[in-house]
Amino acid sequence: MTDQAPRAMTAGEAAAFIARLAERDPHPTTELHYTTPFELLVAVSLSAQSTDVGVNKATAKLFPVANTPEAMLALGEDGIREYIQTLGLYNNKARNLAEACRILVEKHGGQVPENRSALEELPGVGRKTANVILNTAFGHPTIAVDTHIFRVSNRTGLAPGKNVNAVERALEAILPADYKRHAHHWLILHGRYVCTARKPKCSECRAFDLCLWPDKAEFAESAAS
Repeated sequence: MTDQAPRAMTAGEAAAFIARLAERDPHPTTELHYTTPFELLVAVSLSAQSTDVGVNKATAKLFPVANTPEAMLALGEDGIREYIQTLGLYNNKARNLAEACRILVEKHGGQVPENRSALEELPGVGRKTANVILNTAFGHPTIAVDTHIFRVSNRTGLAPGKNVNAVERALEAILPADYKRHAHHWLILHGRYVCTARKPKCSECRAFDLCLWPDKAEFAESAAS
């Protein structure tokens, strides 16, 4: 195995790579369960250091009780905590959600704003979470870079970058406009289920021949043996 990083893909190579991922799932979406922009905001806020499965289990109990900013504000920080204590950082998350709901009610009429700066003013909402909300709830062509997307972008040569912001800029620059709407979901699902961290499933990769990772053949051969 080598520590050599792949070169960055050309625009044509990147377009072909993302097209391969699109072939399998033309209309991807998040694996978090939600029905409204507010429910999505809550679910994404709860997902830090937690799995989507764990978040879905928590919100399956929380949303029937409180699925609007007004109802969750009435529930209060202590009430929210009872429903999410199975998740990592649940104390901070309960505090942030209660305060976010207060801001949504007082400043936005109980509606989730379709605006990055307004979203990032909410406690617990950073650039990545704002990108997810803008993309998934409102259809903006934003790309939220999480650990999966960061790994896939660097490993394959799709959009190398030293940090998540650099990778986000690289993806925005290299991907064709028609693919930006769903790129976040294609890449996160690819990283979650195929291009995994420790043992990537190169033999199952639809874009294996387009990937520039120097070690890909080794992993494909080990899976075949």
